[in-house]
Amino acid sequence: MDMMNDIAAMSMDMSAASIQQQASISVQKKVMDTQELAAQEMMKMLPPQTSIIDTYA
Repeated sequence: MDMMNDIAAMSMDMSAASIQQQASISVQKKVMDTQELAAQEMMKMLPPQTSIIDTYA
């Protein structure tokens, strides 16, 4: 029966790890969305660009 307990415990550990990974990914996506919105708002605050920058020079 010890083997059955080990299998059950491993299954529970794997399930918990999967849930933890999903939560971590969700938080990371939310952080990325928030940073994207912040960058967009910062771009709106910049003055309009009137000169052209030569990137081939």
